[in-house]
Amino acid sequence: MNDEANRAEAQGNRTLMEPDRSTRADATTTWKNTSLFLLTFGILLVCALIVYPFLAGITGAVVLATVTAKPYDWLKSRLHSPTLSATIALVAVVLIIVLPVSTVLAGLGQNALALANAVRDGSVQRSVDTVLAHHPTVTALLRDTSAKLDLEQATQSATAMLASWLGRVLSNSLAALIQLVIMLFLLFFLYRDRQQAISAVRLLLPLQDRETDYLLGRVADTIYATVLGRLVVASVQATLAGLAYWALGVPAPFLWAMVTLALSFIPGLGAFLVWVPVAVYLGLADHWVKAVILAGWGSLVVSTIDNVLYPILVGSRLRLHTIPIFLSVLGGIALLGVPGLVLGPVVLTIALALLLIWRERSGQLER
Repeated sequence: MNDEANRAEAQGNRTLMEPDRSTRADATTTWKNTSLFLLTFGILLVCALIVYPFLAGITGAVVLATVTAKPYDWLKSRLHSPTLSATIALVAVVLIIVLPVSTVLAGLGQNALALANAVRDGSVQRSVDTVLAHHPTVTALLRDTSAKLDLEQATQSATAMLASWLGRVLSNSLAALIQLVIMLFLLFFLYRDRQQAISAVRLLLPLQDRETDYLLGRVADTIYATVLGRLVVASVQATLAGLAYWALGVPAPFLWAMVTLALSFIPGLGAFLVWVPVAVYLGLADHWVKAVILAGWGSLVVSTIDNVLYPILVGSRLRLHTIPIFLSVLGGIALLGVPGLVLGPVVLTIALALLLIWRERSGQLER
């Protein structure tokens, strides 16, 4: 009887100790998982910092690989060789896209250099002073608007800032060349090994296959809409504005057309930020008829064509209102620079897609 009592007591002690052991095991597992999460997060953060200097090249490669996927697939179906197809596609991208864009940028650089020299030697400031001298009413209005504004100092500061900005643009040619080489290098492998890259993304995403298809489809649609749709609209707006600048005798019409092209990527507002100051300049230079013509052309044609062409070209692919697109583009540029033009809307699209996935999962759990 004593032996049985002892065994029963020992069994009871083991039973009492098992919850403590289980609790300690759970605590150990939780600590290990937390440590693994923090370690993974830290390593991913370091990786992001490593690739951040090459963000422009990476973004360009992904964008080109996405928008030219169908022509590449057609070429691959004819040649039956991924390496040869990727090589030919890369050469075609260089000849059709890179070289023409480089030529345009070279012309833009020449105009920017001439403007930078005019800013540095004081020609721009003297022109501004001359215009203001002929319009004392405008000068008085500006002074009354802000009593503390030193107009001459503000003009000097503005021209100095413009010269500094143009100097940085012209001095970044080597950095741009490096980004271009990285973009073409990555583009070749995105062409050749696209399926492997997509499989790797699918493997890393904690989503079901249907959810992954939805997310990747939304991202692809956003890139198409942001790049192709906006590029076509911006090109049309820049062409229409450039023709007006040239016909009205605006100095450096090619430069301002290119500025219009760049800013037109900002939906609804970009072209407006260029032709309005140019019209004001024409008015201050006593070319009131030209100013009125440009204001009418800009408001009725240049800025309005955006609302006509963009829905036709993009349709329902983007499925976002103008306001969030506008904010995502501006925020992306402010945070990431030029790549933010694409990455801003893409990040917004991913966020909305993930929220919809969470909503769908929550609805399934409630049912």
